Amino acid sequence: MQIDGWVLAAGTFFLGLGWFLLRFLRRCEEVSPADWGGSWHNRLAGMTVLFCRHFHRLPPDLLPLPAAGPVVVASNHVSGLDPLLLIAASPRPLRFLIAREEYERFGLTWLFHLAGCIPVDRSGRPERALREALRVLGDGEVIAVFPHGKIHLDADPPRRIKGGAVRLAQRAGCPILPLRVEGVRGEGHTLLAVLLRSRAWIRVFPPLDCQLLSEQDCLSQLTRILQGETTNGADSR
Repeated sequence: MQIDGWVLAAGTFFLGLGWFLLRFLRRCEEVSPADWGGSWHNRLAGMTVLFCRHFHRLPPDLLPLPAAGPVVVASNHVSGLDPLLLIAASPRPLRFLIAREEYERFGLTWLFHLAGCIPVDRSGRPERALREALRVLGDGEVIAVFPHGKIHLDADPPRRIKGGAVRLAQRAGCPILPLRVEGVRGEGHTLLAVLLRSRAWIRVFPPLDCQLLSEQDCLSQLTRILQGETTNGADSR
């Protein structure tokens, strides 16, 4: 009788656990603001949303992306938390350009592949990634880039940002949506920033139409925004 009691208790526990997991996965699908093209994709995105909103206290406001059409999202890069915050705030799937050495990091390649990230071979032929990004933009998707190329804080010496975002926008005939990630407690770190609780938010700036500007002028405006040298027209989310 005692063994039967343990079996009943274990069965009840695992049934309850299964019910909780199903409810949790359903909740993840419900909160994902973007359709990533599959149930498990949306569940992972939903987990990211719940994590960023509840643990890192990211406001629920979404990025003002058009409902369709190509866009280049360009953000400063202060920590390893930044991509998660952008995913949680985006109403559309984001295709990140990511350094190949990061893309091939042990245990994470499957996740970057699932998210549709585009690896950039910075020491070899980065133009391959740019061609793939142009193809993605041609299909009406959204490309997300960190033009500093690596983590860079406002307190660091000025660093020239890379011009890939501007060239992509000009060739694809689409706008750049400039952003600044702020309020990250573990800024300057990759994993620690994910683990330390923050009160993070995203400062959104008016889109840049690089069709009306020279490459250098557009790059200069983008640099001023990402370096935190201007707040004109910014909206915190």
